[in-house]
Amino acid sequence: MIVAETLSAEGFAPYGDVLDCSGAPDRIINQGLCGRFHDRAQLDFGPGGRAGISLFDARPRALPYRLEMVERHPEGSQAFLPLHQNAWLVIVAAPGEVPGAIRAFLAAPGQGINFHRGTWHGVLTPLHAPGRFAVVDRIGDTPNLEEHWLETPVTVTLP
Repeated sequence: MIVAETLSAEGFAPYGDVLDCSGAPDRIINQGLCGRFHDRAQLDFGPGGRAGISLFDARPRALPYRLEMVERHPEGSQAFLPLHQNAWLVIVAAPGEVPGAIRAFLAAPGQGINFHRGTWHGVLTPLHAPGRFAVVDRIGDTPNLEEHWLETPVTVTLP
């Protein structure tokens, strides 16, 4: 069983970037009426790829959650920006040709993430409806998805 940790920039750093408006903005713009939290993700779309923005509408999952499969995108990063104000689950695994140790994070309302290129991760896992997200990822002609089915499913729960 894996207990989900609170999502933090430090804890998630080996897998990607946490996207939120914590701390003071980097810049104040728009006549002093807008704080800009600047350049918060390392986007990587590899050779022959370009950035695309898609919208996802995922069905909420229940806890405890049974993880049976992880996936990765070897040719580009993938960012998830919630279009809701609900907590959601982020599952990752240590890098390698096959996934290593699995960790789970509970993203707070308003937190998004960016998976670095090649990071093993669980599928999009909202815990409440609506499960809508803006997704920024690689668009290209070559395959950018590898799936790995776990020999033994893992149960993810909250503390």
